Amino acid sequence: MTQTYLYTATAFIAGFITAWIIRTITLVKIKKMKKSADGYLESEKLMKEKLQKENILLHQNKQSAESELEKKLKDAERLIRILDEDILLLQKSNEETEALLLAGQPALHELKRKLVEAQNTIARFKGQAELKETN
Repeated sequence: MTQTYLYTATAFIAGFITAWIIRTITLVKIKKMKKSADGYLESEKLMKEKLQKENILLHQNKQSAESELEKKLKDAERLIRILDEDILLLQKSNEETEALLLAGQPALHELKRKLVEAQNTIARFKGQAELKETN
């Protein structure tokens, strides 16, 4: 009977040691998997932060480009307004010149024509200067 108790105790201890080894191996595997998952999670967090920073940078670039384009648009509208005013002045001057021509005052007509040409030249230079400033 003592031998039976000895075999039983030995089998129990061997089973316990085997179970302990299996449990330890399983715990080591689980810890490795957890460490791997934690590393993956950390890399995903870093990637998310990087993408958020890039998104913010792109948004800022978009806003600056939009504001620059809006400024150029306002400058172009201002230039168009100035050119329209110059055109109206030139039309008025041309009408006055035509009226003087019809009235038969050739000397005054010649002076007026030179003035119109000078105004046209000034308007051209203004337009070219405005275009250079906007570019």
